[in-house]
Amino acid sequence: MKLSFVVPRMDFSAAGKASTEVKRLLARLGLDQDMVKRIAVSMYEGEMNVAIHGGGGRAEVEIGRALVVVRFEDQGPGIADIKLAMTEGWSTASEEVRSMGFGAGMGLPNMKRNADRLEIDSAPGKGTRVRMEFTLPDGGNAS
Repeated sequence: MKLSFVVPRMDFSAAGKASTEVKRLLARLGLDQDMVKRIAVSMYEGEMNVAIHGGGGRAEVEIGRALVVVRFEDQGPGIADIKLAMTEGWSTASEEVRSMGFGAGMGLPNMKRNADRLEIDSAPGKGTRVRMEFTLPDGGNAS
């Protein structure tokens, strides 16, 4: 099963809708609650990163029997130093974004912590592509 979502730029009421929809779907499919939470948290963090830093973009989710793959793509400014961006607490969020409770520098670290595999392809001026894999125990119940 494949799903695709638009992640709007700086629209905090819309960012997070994809992760909520996927969370509900995975729960209906009978996936373990801990796995559903890991995927939903990672998706939410990715959506917020795309909305805040990437100028908007797309989220895609592929649900298989043994694996859930989540992809994000944006055409934002890119990440100059991925290793630094993975540091807990490091953020390029504006003061305005921080004053709304976002931009704490935990997005990428939370994604890495929850995903079984995280790949980031980014450079200044070329946008960012993120791919996360979640291996379903015992082949999962999703189809």
